Amino acid sequence: MLRAHCGRNLLHSPLHVPHAQKKLMSNGSSITEFLLLAFADTRQLQLLHFWLFLGIYLAALLGNGLIITTIACDHRLHTPMYFFLLNLSLLDLGSISTTVPKAMASSLWDTRAISYWGCAAQVFFFLFFISSEYSLLTIMAYDRYVAICQPLHYGTLLGSRACVHMAAAAWASGFLHAVLHTANTFSLALCQGNVVGQFFCEIPHILKLSCSRSYLREVGLLVLSVSLAFGCFVFILFSYVQIFRAVLRIPSEQGRHKAFSTCLPHLAVVSLFISTGVFAYLKPPSISSPSLDLVLAVLYSVVPPALNPLLYSMRNQELKDALWKMMNGCFSEAINCLFPFAEHS
Repeated sequence: MLRAHCGRNLLHSPLHVPHAQKKLMSNGSSITEFLLLAFADTRQLQLLHFWLFLGIYLAALLGNGLIITTIACDHRLHTPMYFFLLNLSLLDLGSISTTVPKAMASSLWDTRAISYWGCAAQVFFFLFFISSEYSLLTIMAYDRYVAICQPLHYGTLLGSRACVHMAAAAWASGFLHAVLHTANTFSLALCQGNVVGQFFCEIPHILKLSCSRSYLREVGLLVLSVSLAFGCFVFILFSYVQIFRAVLRIPSEQGRHKAFSTCLPHLAVVSLFISTGVFAYLKPPSISSPSLDLVLAVLYSVVPPALNPLLYSMRNQELKDALWKMMNGCFSEAINCLFPFAEHS
């Protein structure tokens, strides 16, 4: 009986797979690892990629970490809008931590391999965080709609219990979505090699390795997911149409500016999230290439989690004031710890 570790180079290539090897790979468990797409072939470019991703990752950790800490510590920010923003930052940290550390390690150690179960875990957590974030952005659109269009009912419709339930529903929907897709994808028979044409494990690229018609189940699930995502998009669009109509009816220019300023960060985050994802998955096949796919994957999986804190803090004076106050307090405490007698001298 041919063993799984024999003919390893043949296993890595999707072409010219012998009949015996194909039979062996028809069982998904016989594949012990996948090969991810490398960003560069030369060592210098690999290290450049490592430092670039390290900078983006640290910026995402710092930005989202500061937002989470500021909202948690400042009681003035304990409102529905900032509660949802805190959840958004948690999801951003989770999504970028699923893909970027592995990509950095691959570039630093010049390896493309990821274990079978590591790939499955990456697919699950990426889907979990991304799906939950999209659901949360839909809820945040509803929050802005109620705040501007029905301000008198804001406390009733978005009380503490309602906010917790909506946030929990967003996380739960992401979990269910991830479980269904991950279980269905990794139950497929894979016999087209083990080369994943992306820098992280992604369902469309894994489906290309399938050799049976059972992948149609996953395609059906993807169609259902796209339909639900389109429904959320229509809800967000409808919410903002109502918001803009209400804002334009505000008599004072200052009032209109204040109302718009509370919506612009969310609108910018939604636009970035949807536009990068839609272009990556719905671009014309004629312009598709491995290099373009790689760049687009970075745009929709790495850039938004790093930019979201900046988008929210730039136009939100209340958040900037709270952040500045917290940083001043931490700096003052550090000075007092280092120089305890300075204030008495």
